[in-house]
Amino acid sequence: MTMFRNAGGRGPRRVSGAWLRVAAVLGMLAVPLAAAGVTAVPAAAATTYTVTATIPVGSEPSRVGVDPATGTAYVTNSNGNTVSVIDEATSTVTATIPVGSEPGGVGVDPATGTVYVTNFGDGTVSVIDGATNTVTATIGIGFHPVAVGVDPATGTVYVASNTGTVTVIDEATNTVTATIPVGSGPVAVGVDPATGTVYVANRAGGTVSVIDGATDTVNATIAVGFHPDGVGVDPATGTVYVANEGANTVSVIEATNTVTATIAVGNGPLGVGVDPATGTVYVALAGDDTVSVIDGATDTVTATIPVGTSPDGVGVDPATHAAYVANTFSNTVSVITPVTSPDLSLTDHAPATAVSGNSYSYTLTATNTGGSDATGVTVVDTLPASAHFNSATATQGSCTRTPGSSPPTKGGTVSCTVGTLAAGASVTVTITVTATKPGTVSDAAKVTASNVTADSDDTASASTTVQGT
Repeated sequence: MTMFRNAGGRGPRRVSGAWLRVAAVLGMLAVPLAAAGVTAVPAAAATTYTVTATIPVGSEPSRVGVDPATGTAYVTNSNGNTVSVIDEATSTVTATIPVGSEPGGVGVDPATGTVYVTNFGDGTVSVIDGATNTVTATIGIGFHPVAVGVDPATGTVYVASNTGTVTVIDEATNTVTATIPVGSGPVAVGVDPATGTVYVANRAGGTVSVIDGATDTVNATIAVGFHPDGVGVDPATGTVYVANEGANTVSVIEATNTVTATIAVGNGPLGVGVDPATGTVYVALAGDDTVSVIDGATDTVTATIPVGTSPDGVGVDPATHAAYVANTFSNTVSVITPVTSPDLSLTDHAPATAVSGNSYSYTLTATNTGGSDATGVTVVDTLPASAHFNSATATQGSCTRTPGSSPPTKGGTVSCTVGTLAAGASVTVTITVTATKPGTVSDAAKVTASNVTADSDDTASASTTVQGT
């Protein structure tokens, strides 16, 4: 049994191929992730992380690659000489593909659906057609290839070997086009397709080699922690995350090729996965049988998730935000799903002016901007004391009015019982009144739910200047 450590390829597994091509080839880095079918999770709402499935795979699973275009995860089984193909929608293994000896690293090109697997034992890379789940080519690399990264913007594959080199492969021809010397003991590869930059973790050297993909040359060497073992790249920000197994830390590298933060995590950090839609980083902790979740905006650990035994590789699907973790000694893959709590917001619109004796309307829109259902939703609006109440309707649920002080036809409070408001859904309440007194009048509205903590955007008000007849 040969143990591998974090064979990498994690950068290209986490983003949509369409977005990558636009961002990298056209240089349109401001293109929203949503344009590529990647749904951003609202930052304002709290997020919890839950293992929603545990999938049996082959013997000693090592790395995970994800194709967000097809909703497929690929897992190398280092002691079984196979790749397990997982249908993300059903969390089931739909195929098992024989590859070379002791497969480790796996990289996916989401633009073509092609999968690349490094075979440590026989010095090759297996090329898999994701549409047919068959090996279509075997490329000779040499001594002990351990990690692979793919740049879908250029159709280039980067393979790190124990010889201290990175082999460059042209996807179109499956031929080796260059061999690049890097640091000592390279074990992980990450690619930023927005810039064509390749990051290689050199475990023995305690460094990261930065390769310019356009020239196939190393243009920087960055000192990180002891025994760097995993690399993840956020193409939305250009930030690189390096798991230092020997130091129990994660080094954060910015576009200037400088370490800007060092984050303490648990024991034995190996695989790194990044969700570019949320800036969330997942780090597998082999020594603790857990995954640390890091908020990329604050460089802090926000959650620790128990998984299987000796977790190693991590792949993230940015379209669903699910993380797939290979548990080497459990022979399973844990699926971690982030669930964003519900969060409500309310807007209130009314005309700027109205004429006394004429009617006008308050239009209230309550929206669930969170990632899960809001339950027991109620919209309440306290009307101006001088406004004569006419009617109240809601696009979901029903409304009642409690009269105010004398006369009972004026002012009062309208309460609309909405019930459950799904994530991303809105309800509109329309209240029609008649202006009766010149001057400026205002209402005061709020939205509440039984499972939402109130905040500043749950209330709203609108003012109208009533003119005399």
